[in-house]
Amino acid sequence: MKQFIAFIRKEFYHILRDKRTMLILIGMPIIQIILFGFAISTEVRNVQTAVLVNSADADVQRIVDRLDASEYFTVKYIVHSPDEIEHLLKRNKIELAVIISHDLNRLRFDSEQLQIIADATEPNLAITRSAYANGILSKALAALKQDNPKGKIIVSGKLLYNPQMKSAYNFVPGVMGLILMLICAMMTSISIVREKETGTMEILLVSPISPIWVILSKTVPYFVLSIVNLTTILLLSFFVLDVPIAGNLFSLLGVSLLFIFVSLALGLLISCITHTQVAALLASAMVLLIPTIILSGIIFPIESMPVPLQWLSCIIPARWYVAIVRKLMIEGVPISYVWQELCILLLMAAILIGITIKMFKNHLE
Repeated sequence: MKQFIAFIRKEFYHILRDKRTMLILIGMPIIQIILFGFAISTEVRNVQTAVLVNSADADVQRIVDRLDASEYFTVKYIVHSPDEIEHLLKRNKIELAVIISHDLNRLRFDSEQLQIIADATEPNLAITRSAYANGILSKALAALKQDNPKGKIIVSGKLLYNPQMKSAYNFVPGVMGLILMLICAMMTSISIVREKETGTMEILLVSPISPIWVILSKTVPYFVLSIVNLTTILLLSFFVLDVPIAGNLFSLLGVSLLFIFVSLALGLLISCITHTQVAALLASAMVLLIPTIILSGIIFPIESMPVPLQWLSCIIPARWYVAIVRKLMIEGVPISYVWQELCILLLMAAILIGITIKMFKNHLE
């Protein structure tokens, strides 16, 4: 164990002496979390929707069919109580809900409200979804009041979890996933490949400790620095961007540590299949950077993508981590509500570690 700790200390000294590496590890997260705290508008499609109705009136069904027939909304649930809507939102089953009056025929003569409820953890998407739903419902209701043009119809909206519509609520979870993925995986793979390229890896491997412990000793500093970055991001988010931590902080930290472990395992896998720093950078960009930005839901909504890309996004670890962080940090749900995403990350960690160990042993042989 003393030799293992000595290897870790050596790696820390090596990192701390490299000013460029320190600038990337410490400076990049601070810059990104501040710069990416702004909104990007995107078009949405196939929004998973629930409709609350209290009658089987034909006019009600016409409005539901009109909403479902649009390319923007898919009515997956017909519910009969607000509690069911809250349950579906917290379970991440829907992004929008519509509450239709219990007596739709009164809309022809009296002032009534139809309410649109949107999940505003992604504020720009919530605005777009609400606007699209408002337009479709207004047209559908206009057809119902033709017999009485003086009748007044009001479609109201409600935004949950982020009523101020702050864009930082959307980008903080995404930037957390992006930063932790890049630092853990990309920097780890480059660090190990650098040893291969300079010829010092062979020297380390003939040391008295097991080669696996040599590799792990090089990942420990990046694990520690990732924890520092995670703490920095959370502090900046809370005190600078005014993003609350609505859920359990320890659950959020535990999930983040699991994601860091998955990212480290991915970096080790890249280091096993590459032999130069250039190759490691290219592999990291192709496997990590671009797919993480495009397919994780950080910027572009996954439900708006073609089905093949939606399936491809399932193998991106950041997709599941960002979804968990939005639930725990913004919506404040208990960790039991994200057990599926958590199990997927655990499975990814086990698979990546197993493949990495097998490939590393084969490389040594």
